[in-house]
Amino acid sequence: MKNFTSKNQKIGELGEDVACKYLEKHGFLVKERNYTKKWGEIDIIATKEGKLYFVEVKSVSRDLDNMNELTESVTSATELAGRHATFRPEENMHPWKMRRLSRTVGTYLIHNRIGNTPWQFDLLIIYLDMNKRLARVKVVENVILN
Repeated sequence: MKNFTSKNQKIGELGEDVACKYLEKHGFLVKERNYTKKWGEIDIIATKEGKLYFVEVKSVSRDLDNMNELTESVTSATELAGRHATFRPEENMHPWKMRRLSRTVGTYLIHNRIGNTPWQFDLLIIYLDMNKRLARVKVVENVILN
């Protein structure tokens, strides 16, 4: 397991722990965490009902009492900069990140000789309220990788 030292890394690790517990609670078997190649990393690899799931976890720490702000859309980079406190972690899924994830998923499938097993890529967004020790999970299913 990696040794996380910065505040953001610790939030990310805690978010991955929450994501694993969420997946297990919903019937998934977590097979692997932090599958890493030099060109990318997959946070969680899990299975459920014969299907393989590759999961990217995005975590953010904030007051969960203001969660309604999270559903508002941002229309410009200027507006995003002005609303830094309501940044949504899913906005950090850039095309280059998705290409790296796609390559890493492909490597995993080839290396583990995954033939006709169905698979999909999901994004779990974890909102952490560190003061209240609460978490909220948002799932984006079946993300298409570039």
